[in-house]
This record gives sequence, C-alpha cells and structure tokens, in this order.
Amino acid sequence: MRISRRRLLGSGALGGALSGVGAAGATDDPRRRGTLERVIRRGRRGSGGYARLTTGPGERHVVRTDLGVPAGAGRGRRRRGLLAFVQLSDVHIIDAQSPLRVEWTDRFDDPGPLPGVGLFASAYRPQEMLSAQIAESMVRAINAIRRGPVTGMRLALAIQTGDNSDNSQYNEVRWNIDLLDGERVRPDSGDLRRYEGVSDVDPLSYDPAYWHPDRPPLGRRPDIAKRRYGFPTVPGLLDAARRPFRAQGLRMPWYTAFGNHDGLIQGNFPASTLRLDAVATGPLKVISPPLGLSPQELLNSLADGSLGDLLGSIGLVPGVRLVTPDRDRRLIARAQIVREHFRTSGLPRGHGFTEQNRAAGTAYYSFDRGACRFVVLDTVNPNGYADGSLDRTQFRWLQRLLGASAGKIVMVFSHHTSSSMGNPLIGTGADLEPRVLGPDVLALLLRHEEVVAWVNGHTHRNEVTAHRRRGAGAKPGGLWEINTASHIDWPQQSRIIELADNRDGTLSIFTTMVDHAAPTGRTGLGSPLALAALARELAANDWHDRTDAGLGTRRDRNVELVTRMPQAR
Repeated sequence: MRISRRRLLGSGALGGALSGVGAAGATDDPRRRGTLERVIRRGRRGSGGYARLTTGPGERHVVRTDLGVPAGAGRGRRRRGLLAFVQLSDVHIIDAQSPLRVEWTDRFDDPGPLPGVGLFASAYRPQEMLSAQIAESMVRAINAIRRGPVTGMRLALAIQTGDNSDNSQYNEVRWNIDLLDGERVRPDSGDLRRYEGVSDVDPLSYDPAYWHPDRPPLGRRPDIAKRRYGFPTVPGLLDAARRPFRAQGLRMPWYTAFGNHDGLIQGNFPASTLRLDAVATGPLKVISPPLGLSPQELLNSLADGSLGDLLGSIGLVPGVRLVTPDRDRRLIARAQIVREHFRTSGLPRGHGFTEQNRAAGTAYYSFDRGACRFVVLDTVNPNGYADGSLDRTQFRWLQRLLGASAGKIVMVFSHHTSSSMGNPLIGTGADLEPRVLGPDVLALLLRHEEVVAWVNGHTHRNEVTAHRRRGAGAKPGGLWEINTASHIDWPQQSRIIELADNRDGTLSIFTTMVDHAAPTGRTGLGSPLALAALARELAANDWHDRTDAGLGTRRDRNVELVTRMPQAR
C-alpha cells in the first residue's frame, strides 16, 4: 500500500445548469458571499514557474440533479431555509519544529526523471510553519460571512472533519482548540527565542532541499526552491510565524471529527508500536537523509515497527541537529484527544464528544439541530495506514441510530471518503473482528432515505459525488457525498452548506466555497492575515503539486444538490 498524506484524484467533466442565488432573505453584502462574489486563482507564472495570485469573477451555483430528482420550476420563490452551517477540513495545525517531523523523506518524491517511492508524499510543505495563521484567517472569514448566502440563515455551527492536527502531538491539538475558542495562541515550541527547524539558515544544518525564507549562510548557494522554482526571499518570516496572537475564535458552536493525522503519527503509524514519544520530545532533529540510509531501509523499519530505534541510533551526525526538548510535543492517543476537547472556553463543551466518549475513549457521536440529525463517525483505523474503515461496534451503533432516525434529515460526517475507506488492518488486541469498509458503509446509508448527505475530507480536494439507489425495488434518489479541500494545501478553502425545503417534496443542499480572509497578495509580515496571505501563495506554488486538482471542477464547488425530502414514517 502506498503511504500518502494527500491523494489528488482526477477531475470530472463540467456540466449542469446555473441557478440563481437571490432567494428571499439571502445575504446582500458582496463581502459575505464567499466565492459567489470572487474567486482566487493563480496568476501568470514567472521565474521558475512561480505564480502570484489574482482574483476573478465569482461562481454561481451549478444545479445538479444526478440523483434523478428534478429541480422544480419556481422552487427559488417557494423554498424555506432549514439550516446553514460551515465545514472546515484538514486544517493540519503543524508544529513545524518538531523532531518527529520527517521532512527529509519528502525528497524521495521530488519532481525528477525517476518515479518517487511514495514514502511520505507531502511530509514537507514550504508553507507549513504558517498553519496556525491560515486557520485564524479562515475563522475570520467565517465570522464575517455570518449567514448562508442563499437562505440568509445565520450559520448555526461549524464542524471540522478531521486532520485538525498534523502529528497527534499535544501542542498541535491544543493550538487547534485554542484557535477555534479564541484564546491566545503561540505557535512555537522548543526554544522560544529562535526557530529550530529545516527552514532556518543555521550554517551547520543548512540543507538547500528546503525553502529558506532568509538569505543563505555566507558562502552557501541559495536553496533549490529559489534557484529552480522561483521562490522569494522573505527575511524575518520565521520569527513572525512564531509570534503569539489572540485568536478571534468562531462565533458559533463548533464540533469536531477524528482524522488519521489526529490519531496516527504522520497520519500513518500507531504511536504504540513505533516507540516515538522520546523522539518527539527529545533533543535530536533529523534535517537531511542520514548518510547510507536507503529508502528500502526506511520502508523496512516502518514495516517491522523499528522506526524509533532507527532514528534513535542515528546520533549527532551530519544532517542531524540539536534542538531544545519540549514536553508539550508528546504524542497523545484518541482518548486523550477527546478529553482535551472538554478543556475549552468554546461551545459546546466537548465539541460533540460526549461523556460516554470521554469514558470509553471513543470518537463517534450524534446530535440533533432542529429537523436535522448530525452523525459523526470515527473512520480512523488505529492499527495504521492513512486510509480508513469502521470497527464493528461502531457500525452496529450506526445501524441502530439510523433505524431510529425516522422523520429526520440525516447528514453523516467523517474524515474519510467512501472511496478511501479500504483499510482492513486489524490489530493483535481484543478487537479482532473484520473492519467495515467504504462500500458496506455506503450501502447501509443508501438503505435509509433519511440520509441525504455524507460530508468528509481527507483527499484535500473539492469533489461532490452522487450515489443513487440501485436495484429492483430501490426507492428513487440517493445521497450526495460532499468532499471538501484542505486548509493546508492549495486552494485552502472551507465550505458553507445550506439546506432548503423546496416545498414540492424535494430538498436542495447548497454548498458555497469560502476562501480565508487574507488578502490575495503579499502585504508584509505584521499580522496573522498577512502571514496567511503569504501561506496561500506558497501553497499554490508547492513544487510537489502545481496543479489545480484540489479545486475540483465547477460541479464540485458552488452547487445546488437536489434530492428527495425525507418523509416521516
């Protein structure tokens, strides 16, 4: 199996008609209509293919009737808003200075004449020291929008669909919670007087394979990002990225789901089998591939659980540097992450996780908001590997819950998509039952006409898929699978979701993409928004992927998804 942090799938074809947006009560302020008003895109490429960003005309909603339910004439005049909320996914709050990060593996997948070995695609990103500022910028955008652009309803809540942290470290989990709560955040670790990581210009550990915002050490050539890919010199960025700031905090209740990067080291490996806590909190950080270490040797250490021993044996050699130890970098497991969400100043306490979750160490739950039922799954396989699946106990819980949801409009939320739930690995502990994979979960959801949508992340791209009920005796319609791009990678978007009763037996689900609040162009280093603006530009120019695959097609972004209105039984 390929070990991958980011999976970019092929684009679908453009099609469908465009719908009007001017429903009664809709938001009129153009600054509060997300990408209906304008879109952010790459501009003309310059030296090394580096592109500054620009804006273009907004995108109206594309009407999709792929489920076979027609879009009735005049529904815009009749419709009644039911709920508006926002989805955030794959925020990836990163401690970029952590000794447990393995940025050096990423070069095995750098562009070149030979194929990469797929160890850790995107284990390093040039913008990763700015993940906290990106999240802050997105919170400010959501707070400014306030209402759904179609129904005009106030945004009732926000929900994160996993990979909220990057490496299941305590400090990353806390930064994410504190950002959404509106607390003081200091996105720094180790020595709080200086940056200690792959991007600084320490002459003893300077590696030109990484982008270094400052000028190179005396007598050293500029890094490859500047020479080959046109990256800028931005003096002072590393100090600016570490500055504490008071987060604005979401002005609405927020909920959360569990992702593979929340529960697994680098999103792939269980901490319990690799003995890496001492590495995470310790004084040695690998900067460059150790001499003589082959990709095959690294693969072998991952396969047999000896990566901790391998890294611990490297010692202080060229490519390894001393850093300041930090206990806050310790690895925490699912039960501990659930408990941290009860240490909050935001609402609701626990952010969806219940006292039962807290006691049992589980991370799946449900709650109702008016006529709508939110079902939040934990699709992370604790035995390892990036893709997901469900344990049998959770699947039985889901069967019972759906059976008791008559008369509700049910939406399911998870980190993984149906197509990325193919992970059958089982452990050696008490739970030896076979895992439940994506096709079986999807089949269960389709048997219940109350389920209208499955909302998820993981792939770091926008994609909306229609799943129709098939077979003899199947009821018309089906469900919409709504997959949303990440904060960390281009295009750094979230999604507003609105439900509207068309009063003709149909339901419209409107989705509208949201760019974070930072300016389109660089404006210095003086604020979180200025830093987030630079981060978006860097993400658009990451040399590992300079495509627009993450954007998806027009049919994956601003859309009206028509389905049947569930009927009370």
